[in-house]
Amino acid sequence: MRCGNILGTRFTFNNPHNLDANRPLIIVANHQSLHDIYPLTWYLRKHSPKFISKIELGKGIPSVSYNLRHGGAALIDRKNPRQSLPTLMKFGSYIEENNYAAIIFPEGTRSKDGTPKPFQTKGLDILFKKIPSALIVPVTINNSWKMFRYGKFPMGLGNHLEFTVHKPLELSIFVDKQALIEQIEITIKNHINI
Repeated sequence: MRCGNILGTRFTFNNPHNLDANRPLIIVANHQSLHDIYPLTWYLRKHSPKFISKIELGKGIPSVSYNLRHGGAALIDRKNPRQSLPTLMKFGSYIEENNYAAIIFPEGTRSKDGTPKPFQTKGLDILFKKIPSALIVPVTINNSWKMFRYGKFPMGLGNHLEFTVHKPLELSIFVDKQALIEQIEITIKNHINI
C-alpha cells in the first residue's frame, strides 16, 4: 500500500460493522484491478483472508504467485470444471474449519473501466454449501481500475481507491440462495461510481 502512496494513491476502507474474527466469512466483491487485492488483504488481515484465483496467477508473478500457491488460496482452472469444482469444495471446507475469510470476485474477471460484469454464481453456490456457518460480507470497490487506465504503464496517479463494506448477511437464514446472490449483486453494484 505504501507503493501505491508513492503514486499519490489514497485508500479509504469504510467498514462500520464489527466482523467477528472467530467465524468464517465469505467476502464478495466486484473486481476492477489487481489493486483490489492488497487493500482487502491489509484491512481484513485479522480474518486471514484467502482468495479464489485463476490458476494462471500461480506462476510467474514474484511474491504473488508464491503466496497464492502456499497461502491457502484456491487456484482454479476456469475452463476445467473437473479441476475447479473439487478445488473449490476443498477450499470451502478449509475456510469453514479454520474460521478464515474467503474472498471471491464473482464477476470472474476484472472490469477494465469500472463497469460491473454479471455475477457468475457457481463459485458462490459451492462456498455456500461448504461454509454453512459463514457470514456473507458484500464489499464495493471503486476507482481501482484507474490504476491501469493507460495499461500497465504509465500507472494512474493520484487515485482515490474506496472500499465500502456493506451490512453483513447471515447465510443460514437464507433459504433461497439464488435470491441471496441477487441481493448481494444489487447491493454491490448500486454503490459503484462510474
